[in-house]
Amino acid sequence: MTRRILTISAAIVLAAACATKPEPIPLSADPGNLGALVGNWNGEYSSDVTGRSGSIIFKLSAGKDTAFGDVVMVPRAAAAMQSAPDRPQTNTTPPSSEVLTIRFARVEGGAVSGTLNPYTDPGCACTVQTTFVGRLTDSNTIEGTFTTTGSGLPGAQSGRWKVKRQ
Repeated sequence: MTRRILTISAAIVLAAACATKPEPIPLSADPGNLGALVGNWNGEYSSDVTGRSGSIIFKLSAGKDTAFGDVVMVPRAAAAMQSAPDRPQTNTTPPSSEVLTIRFARVEGGAVSGTLNPYTDPGCACTVQTTFVGRLTDSNTIEGTFTTTGSGLPGAQSGRWKVKRQ
């Protein structure tokens, strides 16, 4: 569990270092729904289909209709190497983490949905698009699913995500 916390912490630091001035995310919501998202949100996502996981960072300030957010994607090989410290060292370099940017988010009736900017999937080396949906499960937790599609993928890939207000 400590190794997982360190991995997540490193991913968050990587996201902060790579995203020196993130672009604001346009939000579509009425003021009441938008108010439900004000704060700093941190969490994780994972996909059993791809074996990838990572961190989610999202921030919304009161009185704003934009937010800032990133997703840190950790490829399967990198995650496996991080979780096996007693593995013999080799000269192969593990795939690096990639910071993905949330492009658009919509909030309506406790539901959250949006998209990530297109990015290169490390499994197929092709451009993919990810959409996400979720729901406020309580005043400080949002849980949902995501789906990634692209012409180089054998089919849609899905997973789960969860963030908590800090």
